Amino acid sequence: MTTTSRPGPTQGAGEPEPPPLGAVADLTGRIAQNVQRIIVGKPDVVRLALVTLLAEGHLLVEDVPGVGKTSLAKALARSLDCSVSRVQFTPDLLPGDITGMSVYNRQTNEFEFRPGPVFANVVIADEINRASPKTQSALLECMAEHQVTVDGGTYQLASPFMVIATQNPVEMDGTYPLPEAQRDRFTARISVGYPDPAAELAMIDEHSGADPLEMLRPVADARMVRAVIEAVRRVRVGPEVRQYCVDLIGATRRQPEVRLGASPRATLHLVRAARAHAALAGRGYVVPDDVQAIAVPVLAHRLSLAPGGEGRTTAADVVRGLLSRIPVRAPSRA
Repeated sequence: MTTTSRPGPTQGAGEPEPPPLGAVADLTGRIAQNVQRIIVGKPDVVRLALVTLLAEGHLLVEDVPGVGKTSLAKALARSLDCSVSRVQFTPDLLPGDITGMSVYNRQTNEFEFRPGPVFANVVIADEINRASPKTQSALLECMAEHQVTVDGGTYQLASPFMVIATQNPVEMDGTYPLPEAQRDRFTARISVGYPDPAAELAMIDEHSGADPLEMLRPVADARMVRAVIEAVRRVRVGPEVRQYCVDLIGATRRQPEVRLGASPRATLHLVRAARAHAALAGRGYVVPDDVQAIAVPVLAHRLSLAPGGEGRTTAADVVRGLLSRIPVRAPSRA
């Protein structure tokens, strides 16, 4: 089952100049404030979602039912005046239902490509682990290369492009766990978690009348997001921070409790997310604190623990342990 809003804009002439970093922080602050009208009491979760957006990445929201996984995805999407599509993943969903397919036109006697819901700026993949691996794999090329290949033809996706997927980690019946290759394409994985009592009381007041999602209005558009992303790309990452990222990633591959460590793609995602985190703080350079702030959500879901290690530790604990042990090397004076 899919629902799609208007076609996604593509990047073209007349793009604005990248704004100063102060303007980046101001714009993302407005988006965060908008989203927090729906996701009450979770500023860190909203901030990480924005970091993923500015890092040109994809977000996996994994948590128990009813905590607002889909609401977070919808709120972020509706805060941006751009094309949005939602795909409800089910066991009978086919790859062509996501990417689109070639349909025979009897008037022209030719096959025509009909784009699927992936041709949008923000794609919400709800309960992604309910679809078969064959259908899940339809997103692999989209997420890694921002393009779709169908019947020998390649079609570019809109810019910006972000997949926000949700899944329930505790319900195993009728689900298909995401393979390592798919998880590795998600820049970050977050859990919304239960609200505290004060936030839950505020949620009751907010949702007692009309649905606040219906009243949410955009505060940015695709053109502004592209400009902000360009500004984030210019955030400086010094040699000592780059080395720190490489040291962290390399250490994940040498831990005895880890069967599969983080990939080189994880290194790139870690640096991009650190850039975005620095930009949200209004800084034009990355510090080790930026890396440490986003290391767990960027790296933990990429680690596969060795057999027998699942009961003794978690991937998040492994990353936290590395953060406490791996030093930041002093810059070379050579």
